[in-house]
Amino acid sequence: MKKQNVSNAFIAASWVALAAGMIGFIVGLARAEMQLNEKGYYFTVLLYGMFAVVSLQKAVRDRLENIKVTDIYYGICWFATLSSIVLLAIGLWNATILPSEKGFYGFAFLLALFGAIAVQKNTRDNMMNQE
Repeated sequence: MKKQNVSNAFIAASWVALAAGMIGFIVGLARAEMQLNEKGYYFTVLLYGMFAVVSLQKAVRDRLENIKVTDIYYGICWFATLSSIVLLAIGLWNATILPSEKGFYGFAFLLALFGAIAVQKNTRDNMMNQE
């Protein structure tokens, strides 16, 4: 059964959210006055979080569509998603940066995660509609 395609406006908004979150986070890191190992930590948490939410989105959708997903993989997806958010929160809590900078990184991170989920959803929906 062919479903309605995702609107071009939502596809564009999803890509803008992903780009704004990622680019904002990375530019903020590049301009930050912190050690390179700190920058590496935050960059790695960003990549880990984005991979985790895409995997979680796929696992949730697979289960909703009655595609077999093992409980262990489903649990790992949830653990990875939550742990990436907790790792960022702990890092920011202990960082010696301004509270406004902490807020910026937090919101840029969440925007990037949302964008990654939305882009994955749109891609999957459009692929399924082509079949």
